[in-house]
Parts: sequence; C-alpha cells; structure tokens
Amino acid sequence: MTTTHRPGLGIRARGLTKTFGPKIAVNGIDFKVEPGRVTGFLGPNGAGKSTTMRMILGLDAPTSGDVKVNGHHYARSPVPLREIGALLEAHAVHPGRSARNHLRWLAASNGIPTTRVGEVLELVGLESVVGQRAGKFSLGMGQRLGIAAAMLGDPSVLVLDEPVNGLDPEGIRWVRTFARQLADEGRTVFVSSHLMTEMALMADHLIVIGQGTILADCSMQEFMADHAQSYVRVKTGEPGRAAEVLVSSGLDVWRHDSATGPELHVQGLDAAGIGERLGRNGILLHELTLVSSSLEDAFMTLTADSVEYSAQEVAA
Repeated sequence: MTTTHRPGLGIRARGLTKTFGPKIAVNGIDFKVEPGRVTGFLGPNGAGKSTTMRMILGLDAPTSGDVKVNGHHYARSPVPLREIGALLEAHAVHPGRSARNHLRWLAASNGIPTTRVGEVLELVGLESVVGQRAGKFSLGMGQRLGIAAAMLGDPSVLVLDEPVNGLDPEGIRWVRTFARQLADEGRTVFVSSHLMTEMALMADHLIVIGQGTILADCSMQEFMADHAQSYVRVKTGEPGRAAEVLVSSGLDVWRHDSATGPELHVQGLDAAGIGERLGRNGILLHELTLVSSSLEDAFMTLTADSVEYSAQEVAA
C-alpha cells in the first residue's frame, strides 16, 4: 500500500573530493539527490561511484568538501538506520547467522522494535527461510536480505548499489517496482547499477560520473535527448540509387551491410519524409524503421573518453 513518507532533505554533496595517494578518485563534485524520485548513479568501472557512496555513508572521509544526508553528516546520526538504508555489499553478513538473527542485532543497535524484523523479511520474500544460515543463501537471496536490512529502520533515504545483482527476472521486476514505490512515498532513492535496461525503466533522474567528475546531472528525458541518437533504417532492392536520392536531398546517409543484406541508415528527415522522396523516384521499399538509441548507447557515447580500461588497451 502506497503511503506518504516524511520527505527529508535528500543527499547534498558540495566540492566532494577523495584522493588515495596520487590518485584522484572523486574530484570536487557537486550534486543533489532529491526526495520523491529515483536517481540513477551511473559510471564506468573506476569512475568513483563506490567511493562516493562510501563517503555518503561516512565509511570514507572526504579529502575535501562534504556530503550531507537530510542536512547533516550521516555519521553523526544517533539512529542511522532510521535515517538512511544502504545496500553496498549484500553478503557482508556472518555466514553462520540466520536471516532473522542478523536483522535482530541490527534492530537492537538502533532501538528498532523486533517486530519490524518479521515485517521486512516478509517484504522482501524471505519469510520462509528466516531461520536459515546466511552462508547457505544464493546470491539473489543475499541481495534480498541486504534490502531487508536497508529497510529495517523505515528510512527516508535509500542508497542501493547494484540491488538487482544475482536476482532472477521476477526479482529484478520486484526491485524496480519497489524502488518506484519508495520514491512515490516521498523517499530519496539513489541507485547504482550496470544494468542499463533496468535503469532506463527505473530512474527518473540520472547522475553520470566519469574519472571522478560529473558528466551529466539531469532528468532521464533530458539525458536521452542530449546523448541518444536516432536514425531511419531503409531497406530496398536498390540501395545505391536510394542513397543517391537521399544524399542529393541533403540527408546524412551511411550504408550498413547487415546479416539480412545491405541497409541504409539515414538522419536528417523522419521516416514518412524519406519514404515519400524514395517513392517519388520509383524506389520500392522493403523496410522503413525509426531506430532510437538505448540508454546503454547514450551512456557509452557520453563516457567513451572516461573508461579506465578499454578493450583496445587490454588487447595491446
């Protein structure tokens, strides 16, 4: 059941910097994660995502700048689990401890009623294995236990690093729906994931980091408009003549030899206009399709110069 949750102030970073010796992991970044929406946190490996999340939670101290949760430093909160729920490493659980007992000691440390333990175990679908040792959990079950721990204090802020890792399709859909529900309740939801298809379905807003700096901080719609490309795929028995007609009309045309035969990729006019021009020249069309870039394509385009290790570098 959807309810209205206390909104809080979200997460605010100003000039946030972290160095490890000569290496700059995070370089003076500023961002705000707002309540009431799902904010996706994207970046290539080594971009500074994990370090940023650890600084939010007070696990790493900034070299300079700072980051606050609901207006103050998270480490100073007397009952941190009631303020922010985090999933950074789902399997950081004693393997001999049961799911129930793991959550009970977390609850006791923050003054949370033990009745809440049963509620969150049911919430994540682990009520049938509450007495099972965590060491016997599958990767997906471990993820669910990590989410249960994050929700234990009914926090206004959620920080989730790769929350769908190891989950089956049903579990992935559940996390997506759950994150959206939390945001609809007015909570701040900050999610990092490498699964672009899920992020495209889950996130309202994106923060993209590369080599320790912010590359984008905007809505999903703005990000796709700025970084995704689209083209019209044209298939015809006369690709050469079709290309001549379209180029003479001032359009950008690339020939691509696919497994099903040659095709043209055309930019500069919509599909209807392209079809009309080719039709007027007596060119029979086999296919005319608008192809839009995915979030993954847009992300790869934006971060191409920020990848720490590329396939070419490894091959070399």
